[in-house]
Amino acid sequence: MDFFRWACPSPEEQKSCINKSVAFNYDSKYKGASVKPVSSLGENEELKKDGFVVNHSKVLLGSGRDTYEKGKNALQTWKHFGMNWAFVDPKTPIQTGEKLCVCVKEIVPWIMMPLQVVYVNERKTAKKPVASFTFGSGTLKGHLLAGEERFSVELDENNQVWFAWSNISLFRKGFSC
Repeated sequence: MDFFRWACPSPEEQKSCINKSVAFNYDSKYKGASVKPVSSLGENEELKKDGFVVNHSKVLLGSGRDTYEKGKNALQTWKHFGMNWAFVDPKTPIQTGEKLCVCVKEIVPWIMMPLQVVYVNERKTAKKPVASFTFGSGTLKGHLLAGEERFSVELDENNQVWFAWSNISLFRKGFSC
C-alpha cells in the first residue's frame, strides 16, 4: 500500500488510505485490550509471548472541572496530535468504529497510518467530582505498528486532572498488510 507522501497528505489522500485499510492488522483476541488497566496489561503473559510491548505515560494537567472539560475537548478535537510533524483531521469524530488517519512527518516523507476507534468510555459521578473520558484506537492494515493506543483525561477524587496515554504495540517489518 502506498502510504508515503513527499508533501503533507491531502484530505483526499487520507481518505484513500483509510479506504484501503479495511481490517485490523493484529489478532482479534486483542481487540479492546487497551481498555484494561495498564498494570494488568504489563503482566499479561500472552501479550508478552506474542511480542507486544506496553507503554504508558501520565501527566498532571492541573485541577478542577474546568481543566477537565478543556482536556476532554482537546482530546475530542485531536489536539494531542496538533503538531507540525503529526496530525489527525480535527473534524474526525471520536466514536466507536470511526476510521482515521494519523499523518506523521519523518525526516523527509510523510507517512499515513490508518486506525479505527475501538471504544469510547465516559464516566461521571454525581456524588463526587470525578470524571473520565477515554478512547482507544486500533491499527489497521498498512500501519507501521500493530496494536492499540489509549488516550484519557481524568478528574480524580483529589480534584486533579490527568492526561494519560498508553499503548500495546508490536512492530511490523515493512507494512503490516
